[in-house]
Amino acid sequence: MEFAVIKTGGKQYKVVKGDSIKIEKFKTVSKVGDKVVFDEVLLVDNGKDTTIGTPYIKGAQVEG
Repeated sequence: MEFAVIKTGGKQYKVVKGDSIKIEKFKTVSKVGDKVVFDEVLLVDNGKDTTIGTPYIKGAQVEG
């Protein structure tokens, strides 16, 4: 199972494709269904390899 760990609103979230998450604090105003990009990616695991950022993975993004 592929997943990532992102940081937003001062917290870390484990995210998997297809999941819905509720973020308590978000720096931009958005509505349900709006596309958002998270660029503070701490970890990515594709089922075979794990990439860990220092503290973030350079160039990595998670879209939701």
